[in-house]
Amino acid sequence: MTSPSPNLLAARVGDAVCVKISGRANFAVSVDFKRLVHESRARGAQRFLVDLSACVLMDSTFLGVLAGLGTQLSAEDLPPEQRPIELLNPTPKVADLIDNLGVLHLFRVVQGGSAENLCYTAVESAGASKLEMSRNCLEAHEVLMDLNPENVAKFKDVAKFFAEDIAKQEAPPAAPGS
Repeated sequence: MTSPSPNLLAARVGDAVCVKISGRANFAVSVDFKRLVHESRARGAQRFLVDLSACVLMDSTFLGVLAGLGTQLSAEDLPPEQRPIELLNPTPKVADLIDNLGVLHLFRVVQGGSAENLCYTAVESAGASKLEMSRNCLEAHEVLMDLNPENVAKFKDVAKFFAEDIAKQEAPPAAPGS
């Protein structure tokens, strides 16, 4: 059995799922976060409240996953109050990171609310393989570059690295003696 991720807690409230992220929201937890959102959608969840009050930092992979989910779940013309992903109490540093990558418009940002009284459970890690992690990292950075052309200069080398890493991992093993 896999151990629960210390960074992700979730609670279901009607058609909404509240996700509390503490510590660093990084590439390692991004696969589990994405899986949680997709599985919750399959079970009827329509809205996601992401409590960032205890999130000290987000890396670019997690930001790309979050942005990708924001684009998948939203119609372009939805007003902010109807967007399905709500960011609750992001720290100024995290809010600046999201804004600087040009993806803040995908979310409804709420300051001052609280989701503390919910009965959270730890989100179990699926234990993603190295190949799955690399694919997730590549996809996340491609999303960031697609959403904001200014991100291309920031992430083109990272995307190239992961594309090459994936190709190496998917290559058939060399025959013995070759």
